[in-house]
Amino acid sequence: MSVIRKTGLALGALALAAALGWALWPQPQAVDLAQVTRGDLQVSVAAEGVTRVREPYSVTAPIAGIVERSPVAVGDEVTRGETIIAVIRPAEPALMDSRARAQAEAAVREAEAALALAETNLRRALTGLSHAQSELQRGRALAASGTISQRALEDVEAAFTEASQALAAARSERDLRAATLGRAQAQLMEPSGDDGVTNAVPLFAPISGQVLDVTDPSSRLVQAGAPLLSLGDLRDLDIEIDLLSADAVQVSEGAPARVERWGGAGTLDAVVRRIEPAAFTRVSALGIEEQRVRLRLDFVTPPEERPGLGDRYRVFVHVVTWQGRDLLLVPQAALFRQGEGWALFRVINGRAALTPVGIGRQSNGMAEVTQGLTEGDTVILYPASSLEDAAAIVARDG
Repeated sequence: MSVIRKTGLALGALALAAALGWALWPQPQAVDLAQVTRGDLQVSVAAEGVTRVREPYSVTAPIAGIVERSPVAVGDEVTRGETIIAVIRPAEPALMDSRARAQAEAAVREAEAALALAETNLRRALTGLSHAQSELQRGRALAASGTISQRALEDVEAAFTEASQALAAARSERDLRAATLGRAQAQLMEPSGDDGVTNAVPLFAPISGQVLDVTDPSSRLVQAGAPLLSLGDLRDLDIEIDLLSADAVQVSEGAPARVERWGGAGTLDAVVRRIEPAAFTRVSALGIEEQRVRLRLDFVTPPEERPGLGDRYRVFVHVVTWQGRDLLLVPQAALFRQGEGWALFRVINGRAALTPVGIGRQSNGMAEVTQGLTEGDTVILYPASSLEDAAAIVARDG
């Protein structure tokens, strides 16, 4: 075999070995990267809530009567002391059946007879008083001439006084019987169809705001204390949410909150005003009994920046339970469990370095780093299970 042929075969074998070695050499793994940064972190609990008018007013009927058809409708603006929100007029007398009518008519005849008797007694008393007055004048004249004694004169004066009192009693009895007749006649009054405008009682709005609800817009008979409508100021809203008791323990009064998914653009600010001291039991959709605590939150965002938000609207609230400033933060996507602690892969000279880290609070996809990293370190996101310590890596494009 010639030297040239031997040389060619040797070069070919060398190239084949190099190609085979290159094919079997481990290739760098493509990974997603992120950096450790400094920033603020907030830990919060989330819950659905309902907006409510802080001070709703329920307007009730002050007297029994007929309430006219409501002059206002739901959503109408009202002004305190100016807007008429309801009108109540006296109720018409009830219709009577035949028995009740017969009894009422008999009562009228009885009262008429009693009044006639009282007038007869009044005329008798007038006659008696006139006679007693004549006797008194005659007795005084006789007593002055000494014809009768002083005792006889006193008897005449006493008779005149008794006749005067009898007349006063007869007049009072006549007035009593007349009033009794009037009451009996009133029982026979039928519904007149009078609109009762002169006797109507208007009710004015106790606050300025909007009509939230009208119990019944139609004219109807109501008793004193019956609900008519409710009013409220939609500029003065708060939020009611229910938290699990274990979450509510972490919240303090005055804690800030973010209101999202309220229907408008952006996020609204709120603050916890009250945490009720007693929990209540609620059954979840899975049939589990939960102890929940009701919280009340005040809006910090002014009404002009939350247009359209009304009473009993559903919102989504994040209540802040803890917040830190200028913390060392790493994406939660880089972390995984290693024994009892946490670890991640840090990038050093193009290779993955398995690094145990200390982790504090976690929220919104970020975690607080307490040890193991420094600001500016590069870490691997979503590390694959096949990724090993010291493995070569390359940043994934895009």
